[in-house]
Amino acid sequence: MGCETTKDILIPKNPIDTVIGQERAVNYAKICVKQKRHLLLIGPPGTGKSMIAQSISNLIPKPKEEIVVTHNEKNENKPLIKIKTITEIKKNKKKEKVGTYIDPIYVPYFVSEALGFKCKRCSKLSNAEEWVCPYCGAQKYQLAHDILGLKTTRKDSIDSTRITNGKEERIIFKREGNRILSLTEKEEKKVKEIELKLKEKTLIPLDRNPFVQAIGASETELLGDIQHDPYGNHKKIGTPSYLRVLPGAVHEAHEGVLYLDELSSLGEIQRYLLTAMQDKKFSITSKNPTSSGASIKVENVPCDFILIASANINDLPNILPALRNRIRGQGYEILFDTVMEENEENKKKLFQFIAQEIKKDGKIPDMNLDAAEIIIEKSKELAKKIDNENGYSLRFRILNGIIRMAGDIAVSEDAELIDKTHVKKAIEENKTIEEQLSIKHSNWYSTEMSDFAFKKNQTGREIL
Repeated sequence: MGCETTKDILIPKNPIDTVIGQERAVNYAKICVKQKRHLLLIGPPGTGKSMIAQSISNLIPKPKEEIVVTHNEKNENKPLIKIKTITEIKKNKKKEKVGTYIDPIYVPYFVSEALGFKCKRCSKLSNAEEWVCPYCGAQKYQLAHDILGLKTTRKDSIDSTRITNGKEERIIFKREGNRILSLTEKEEKKVKEIELKLKEKTLIPLDRNPFVQAIGASETELLGDIQHDPYGNHKKIGTPSYLRVLPGAVHEAHEGVLYLDELSSLGEIQRYLLTAMQDKKFSITSKNPTSSGASIKVENVPCDFILIASANINDLPNILPALRNRIRGQGYEILFDTVMEENEENKKKLFQFIAQEIKKDGKIPDMNLDAAEIIIEKSKELAKKIDNENGYSLRFRILNGIIRMAGDIAVSEDAELIDKTHVKKAIEENKTIEEQLSIKHSNWYSTEMSDFAFKKNQTGREIL
């Protein structure tokens, strides 16, 4: 290869080219984005289903529409939907420019973390809509439960202070698409005054990430909701209905891609998903029948999206047949490979995979190629052991664990590179709980049976 360590291996810049061994799935993923088709990815865990879905985010065209919810003078409990094109947005000068847009790199670190831009583990910036850091694989924000279901801990806005002319001043940072809007208290009041005057709220902004991943698989997250008003829609102290409308993932993915991992876990919610795909519109209502928002309904909210979903082979019976028919009628079902042929070209791909994982982790040293050869041999062993085939295993999650453990061992020894001894030790130590229990209880069983046999010989009878 002309390389001595994984540091010398060239890693493609385009994320979709970093997917190893699933060329057919990659090809159809590209077609789906270009032709607006749906895609169902089927395969065992750790073969790259999520990686393919996330890597196509940079192939999706930028949205051309902004969705606005407005006050309905005739019936305030039925806010209206307005669609604004790029041309209309540029021409519309009713909204005054208030505040300052700031790149996430220039705000305090706790602000960019809270708003979902900065990773707490590796401190690198990425799209706020991506809940998993594309650099180190850590979760940038968590999921939390409330009475309405799963919510993310990512915030839409956060307060801070700054000293101006010797005086402390409150600053509000708001997440708007891929940018952060900085507002003073006066500017924030002005924004609210403008919104109340126009009686409209931007539900789906023009500047947004066209790739949306639904994480919690809850009805609220997927289909939207109406916020509860403790003042019961009171005209003077309550919050107007149109300001309480929350979009779901199906609406946020309008003109883009909606990615659902573990599709079968949605259960009966799959029926609503099917309706959204068929009609390309889905109404937003309250998911809590005791909430003050139960009487509010927003009809005809656009949701024209490409669905990319994934599931394990065993979960196929739990996917709604009508939903599968819709995907097959307007897209593709792709079965993932678990083994690729053993040849020189694929061996180079495995070297690339190892280099990618080390770079993605960001906390472990590079690996010399002798050590990488051992991991490739382990890949062949897994292919035979798990799939009973000759070749290289594409169950990369198992190999991921070995690479990272070998790296951690090297770091603990202050080694500059991961070598053979580190990889061999990682392979020996990197066992599942089931494997550890099997070893532990196998030893226990042998000892107990040995004692039992001795006692039986001495007494002439079985001792249970």
